[in-house]
This record gives sequence, structure tokens and C-alpha cells, in this order.
Amino acid sequence: MQEAIKKKYGLTAGLKEGAGGIFEVSIDGTVVYSNQTTYRFPTDAEIFEKIEAAKKK
Repeated sequence: MQEAIKKKYGLTAGLKEGAGGIFEVSIDGTVVYSNQTTYRFPTDAEIFEKIEAAKKK
């Protein structure tokens, strides 16, 4: 996913290690995706949608 974000947006995504298998995506400090609610890893398209929405704000 890091490579897909870098390729599409030229952004370097950072990894912040958590615990218990929780995977979250935050944009500017706001959580926009969490597998605690979906119970799965997001697709690149889902994350791209979240990035696009954050850019419009």
C-alpha cells in the first residue's frame, strides 16, 4: 500500500506500529480507516478515496 500511495500521489506513507493486529489509516492525524470495524485490510482504491476526500477539505 505504501508503494501504491507513493506512485499515485508522490506521498511517502509512514508506518506506526500498533498492537493486536489493528490496522488503521490516518490522514493528518484523523483516522479514516480501521480494520476494527471492517475486519479486513483495505483495498488501494478505498485508501485513494480517503486521500481524495481529505484533499478536498
